[in-house]
Amino acid sequence: MRIAVATCSKLPDWEVDDRPLHAALRARGVDMVRPAWDDREFDWTACDACLIRTTWDYTDRRDEFVDWARRVSDVTRLFNPYEIVRWNTCKSYMRDLEARGVRVTPYVWLETGSSIDLPSLLIEKGWNRAFLKPAIGATARETLRFDATADGIERANQHLARLSPNESMILQPYLPSVETEGELSIIMIDGQFSHAVRKTPVAGDYRVQDDFGGSDRPVEVSDEELKLACGIVDTIDGDWLYARIDLLRDDAGQLNLGELELVEPSLFFRHCPAAAERLADALWRRLGM
Repeated sequence: MRIAVATCSKLPDWEVDDRPLHAALRARGVDMVRPAWDDREFDWTACDACLIRTTWDYTDRRDEFVDWARRVSDVTRLFNPYEIVRWNTCKSYMRDLEARGVRVTPYVWLETGSSIDLPSLLIEKGWNRAFLKPAIGATARETLRFDATADGIERANQHLARLSPNESMILQPYLPSVETEGELSIIMIDGQFSHAVRKTPVAGDYRVQDDFGGSDRPVEVSDEELKLACGIVDTIDGDWLYARIDLLRDDAGQLNLGELELVEPSLFFRHCPAAAERLADALWRRLGM
């Protein structure tokens, strides 16, 4: 059996988190290859399946990436499926989840090319500190934390003036708990809870990714946290193989969905090597082995 584990052409040398998964697939006799998703010379028809993993450069070419997923799904099994890739690669999915009853971090959706009266909007929402991020993005790309002061609003307006002509943006209240409690990531595999990690930024920052010096550690989850995560994945349309649910606590102490990652999230196998075995087994079952 030949399985393509899709990656990107410029994967950082330090990225080794998926090595337990590679080992688990090879231990099952899989001929595992790791093509870049945009490698036009690679023959996807020669694979029994494609597992999307570290395709981290798609955010600047989202339409191209979604089209690639469609073409691959036409010739082999794709995990997660094309319909999920199309839905989850733009944060408009948050609107769907909210409509399904998921408690998400409050937001204002700013369509491409739109203009807003930012001071009035912040007053209306009661947000003294806010956060901007693109509707298509990863690894804190083009995010901005700012205060509802003259200087902060000027920075935010400049940020929007540069980005919003070409992409939709999301405005949210800034949740300071990310700096203290951090962000909780719950990993689910084949419909079941696998493990969880807590991600925290360096002092004074909000970016929890290790690209910016953030750290992560394995944690136990409470019944409340697990119930919330299970309720969120139960709303997903489609047959998903893996999911990561990122939760943040708001000022009222409630957990909110920050993001639902179904395409290429880090699954933190370094903190739970057994999860790599679970994912390999789940993929094995899906392929009828």
